[in-house]
Formats: sequence, C-alpha cells, structure tokens
Amino acid sequence: MVSVILLIPVVTASADERCASSPGHMRCQGKGSERLNIQGVVEADVLRPVLEAFHQRYPQITLDYRDASRGERRKPEGVPRDVDLLMSSAMAQQYQLANAGLAQSLGDGVVNPVWPDSARWRDELIGLTHEPLVMVYRRELADMGPPPVDHASLLTFLNHHRNALTGRIVTYDPARSPTGFMAVAQDVARSTEAWTLFEAMGKADTQLVDSTAAMLKGLIEGRYLIGYNLMGSYARRAVQSHPELVLQVPDDYALALQRLALIPKTAPHPDMARRFLAFITSSEGQQIMTTRTPLGSPLPTDDNATPAATSLEPIQLVPGLLALIDPLKREALLHRWQMIFTPHDPAGSHADTGEVE
Repeated sequence: MVSVILLIPVVTASADERCASSPGHMRCQGKGSERLNIQGVVEADVLRPVLEAFHQRYPQITLDYRDASRGERRKPEGVPRDVDLLMSSAMAQQYQLANAGLAQSLGDGVVNPVWPDSARWRDELIGLTHEPLVMVYRRELADMGPPPVDHASLLTFLNHHRNALTGRIVTYDPARSPTGFMAVAQDVARSTEAWTLFEAMGKADTQLVDSTAAMLKGLIEGRYLIGYNLMGSYARRAVQSHPELVLQVPDDYALALQRLALIPKTAPHPDMARRFLAFITSSEGQQIMTTRTPLGSPLPTDDNATPAATSLEPIQLVPGLLALIDPLKREALLHRWQMIFTPHDPAGSHADTGEVE
C-alpha cells in the first residue's frame, strides 16, 4: 500500500511530460519502439486519466488515441488498418464487425477473470463501460410541477404542459445517430408505451439533434427545458459544472449502454491492445475509470447499491443487436418515427466537438 502511494507523484510527472492532446487526439510518447493505436468514440479528455495511467505503467509504449467522432457510421469493410483497438458505444455496429469475422481473439487470460459474461461475446467483444441513458432538465421546470422521474411521469408531464413545453424538449434524431437509433429501438422493445410517449413528444414539437453534446448545449443555453435519452457519462459531467441542470435516471427502467472494444483482424500491434485491455479491466484500471472519469464500470461498485442503479438494464450482447442495422427493420422503425416527428435541424444541433453520441 505504501509503495503505491509513493509511486503516484513520480509517474504522474512523467505522464505529464510525455502526453499531449489536441481536439480529437491524444499522444503519449514512449521510450521504446512499441506502439498502440486506439480509435474510440469518446472525447480524449474524458478517457485521459485511463490513458495516462496506462502510459505510466508502460512508459516504453507510444500510445496514440483518436476520437473517431463522426466516423461512427463506418461500414465493416471500413475498419482502419492502422488501428489496434476499436472502441464504440454504437453496439450494433461493433457486434456486426465481430460477427462478420473482422475481430480477433481477445486472448486467454487477458481480461480480468471476474469480468461479467454480460459484457463479453465470443472472446471477441468486451464491454468496458456501463452508461445509462438518462433525462436531464433545467431546474425551472419545477415551477410547472414535480419534474418527471420515470417514463410514465414524463408522458403525464408532457400532456399536462404541452403548450409551455412546445419546442423546449430535445432528444436524439435516430436517422442521424446510431446511438440514437439504438435508444429508440430498445425503448420500443422494452415498453409497450414507448410509441405513446414518442407521440406526445412529437405533439410538443420536440427538437431532434445528433448528439448528447448538442442536447446539453441547448439545455445549458436555456433553449431546452427537458432532454430525453442522453448518455449519462456526458450528462453527469455537464451537471457537475452547471448547477442549473438536474440529471434524472428513470426510476422504472434505464437502458445502459456498453462501450464495446474489439481488436481488428488487421491490427498491426494486437499484443499491445491486449496489454491495454488487461490494464483497463484490472481493479486498478476500473478504479480509475469509475473515480476519475464519468464512465461507469460493468463490475459491481458501491454505486450499484443506489436506488437509481436498480433500474439500470444493460443492453445485452445478443444476436438481436443485428436487427438494429437490418435495412428493412430500420426503415420500418424510422418511417413510423418520421410520421410522428417533423424533421428539425435547429441552430446548434451539431456540437462543436463533432461527437455523435
């Protein structure tokens, strides 16, 4: 225990000297010739504590992290050949890549042995995070009445205050965001009342955007009063710095995304990717993930005992995910959605970060 405490100030300084970041990119220069190239769909600053800690542990490895941002719509054949580890919250797309034979084995003994089976698939996919889809509202919403705490009370609130809320609600546009499409499809699969809720949102002229960042931007600026199905990891960080916002994990059920990682068949340094997975799934890596980033862990934590955590329902790694990218099923769902919602492209619908989550 004492040796760990003594080690921290020494290696932190080393990481600060060798790690540099710019929008969408972070690079930690190693002392040796080994390299690791990671592509993810999460801001580099969000993942920075984990990346720096890995570099502290393996200073000989040059680590390059790229935020793929709008590259989330890639097709299986479009996997970059220079990427060693591919990470994304677009679970259906990641599952499709692995199912198409474009991922290689994670390796025996690489992943923490206590890692839950619900966060692994065929030793080719692994869920590294546990992130609920949440509601966020501005505090002045309480002037109208008790703010919604679940899907049923959100529906009631929309019906009772439609005029005051018209144009002041925001959610994903499932036609532009894979994460948004998955959220809608999973809501429909989970609840028989989902379309009733969506119809109420449509009548209230709900604004449709392509990212959680765009929703949060509008909420912070006061253009929106309620945001629906935001990624909890980004929402939690925004709420901490903007006290006018409140994060609500739905009490009845909250879909929980997993950021899935795979090692492409074409990875030039697959052993370095396995070393990173061993680190990030270790007790040390997960402690950093849960205490120094807004990303949740698939492993049981003290947070799992909170009332909000009991409503979390992880989206499962099952073949049913492929239905989310089946052209006919996708077209049918989007057609019904578009019959309810008039397309919108309000100012600010595209976040400056380029995030599509």
